[in-house]
Amino acid sequence: MANFTRILLEIIIGLDLGDKFSYYFVLDSKGERLDEGRIKTSPEAFKESFGKLKPSRVALEVGTHSPWASRVIKECGHEVLVANSRQFHLIYKNPKKTDRIDAQNLARVARMDPELLKPIQHRGLKAQRFGAILRARESLVKSRGVLINHVRGAVKSFGGRIRCTAHAFHLQAEEQIPEEVRRILKPLLETISQITDQIKLYDKNIQRAGEEHFPDAARLRQVKGVGPILSLAYVLCLEDPKRFTRSRTVGAYLGLTPRKDQSGESDPQLRISKCGDKSVRRLLVGSAQYILGPFGPDTDLRRHGERIIKGGGKKAKKRAVIAVARKLAVLLHRLWVSGEDYEPLRNAKRQGTTPVSPSGAESSFEAK
Repeated sequence: MANFTRILLEIIIGLDLGDKFSYYFVLDSKGERLDEGRIKTSPEAFKESFGKLKPSRVALEVGTHSPWASRVIKECGHEVLVANSRQFHLIYKNPKKTDRIDAQNLARVARMDPELLKPIQHRGLKAQRFGAILRARESLVKSRGVLINHVRGAVKSFGGRIRCTAHAFHLQAEEQIPEEVRRILKPLLETISQITDQIKLYDKNIQRAGEEHFPDAARLRQVKGVGPILSLAYVLCLEDPKRFTRSRTVGAYLGLTPRKDQSGESDPQLRISKCGDKSVRRLLVGSAQYILGPFGPDTDLRRHGERIIKGGGKKAKKRAVIAVARKLAVLLHRLWVSGEDYEPLRNAKRQGTTPVSPSGAESSFEAK
């Protein structure tokens, strides 16, 4: 990147991030190539190279290195565009994909119309750090699930069956394992016990983080079915609620709205887009299942889902769960930005519907 120091024109840089080296392609404002090459993928190398440049526009592809890389480049005074490669098919589905071509395409599209890159906004350093706690816990839960499923399968092959929850598996499973295989599976039970202890430790850290560092998460837990994990994950994902001028757009941001493939008179009903944070979407769906389940309170959200289920259809229950998850995402954003207290059957009261739960449970607020 030695030639960068002699560039005096307004420039656009496409940067293809690699694990060891990153390829750059430099254009001037007229689209003429000024320079290209590669630099080491490290904060020190980026600071040295981009710190020598006048303020420029830098386009890079989202990936493992893009959070810290975008922060370092911004600190050097540049405009940074982080392209969503999954929606930018010129890179994602290019039949001639190389580091040089990717960097060149990023630079040329950033020069023409940055919106074509479908740019995303990375979380801040604080949100990224606490988000690592959630992802670490999620990895442990998945690992424990794999081990538990292995033990259950091994026991079934010997004619046995283990009946207990994942949280109590390390305490109750051993006595249900046949003698023939108990000694063989005991090391796995010990590993499961250790993982369960670590998960409990992460749960405490998540609870503490929501109370001490992200007090807004406590307001979201007013909704029955929203716990410390979902509330913290939601706050970390959105980070700044004012990014969304309308609460309704949060459902689309989290991938809970249907995809569109409209052409002429054809407008088929498609599945949800599944854009955005997969973990937050999964947690919202889990909460929606609780709200519609046997222990869910009588709420506007629950009644909305029940109306969809009563409408019938082969997949009415699945549609209801997604619809409730989407409305829950909207509701949480509304509670966050408005600072309102959670009102149980707000819409039911407005419409004059009797706000009495058959089970005597409390009710719910639903954002418009």
